[in-house]
Amino acid sequence: MLGLPPKNQPPLGPPPRSAREKVRAAWYGVDIAAVEKTRPTTARSAAELVQEALNHLNLDRRRLEAEVLRAWSTLIDPNIAAHAQPTGLRNGTLFVRVDSSVWLSELSRYRAKEILDQLQNCFGPELIKRISFRLG
Repeated sequence: MLGLPPKNQPPLGPPPRSAREKVRAAWYGVDIAAVEKTRPTTARSAAELVQEALNHLNLDRRRLEAEVLRAWSTLIDPNIAAHAQPTGLRNGTLFVRVDSSVWLSELSRYRAKEILDQLQNCFGPELIKRISFRLG
């Protein structure tokens, strides 16, 4: 019993190869198991990929833009809302379609600042920086 190693001492050398590793080494003619173990893994979890895709799509920002379009009729004077409807929000500019040139002149000259202030108070100045009125 003097020549045997203690039971808690790990065996010397590499661990025994699995059947899969033996077959792959025979197939390729080289044992690539050590190389595969040292190669950094590029696999990512599905949750990580989904979160990255959602961030790429800017869904939070799009939801805010849709909320601006929905809140238009409640925030703005009903007389104005009857003649002007927002069509979209792009790069901080809210595009508003106006039904007549008279309303276009009224809104762009006299009411633009008032409307912009109301929207910025509700949604913040980062989201809506300008308003562009268009006849349509």
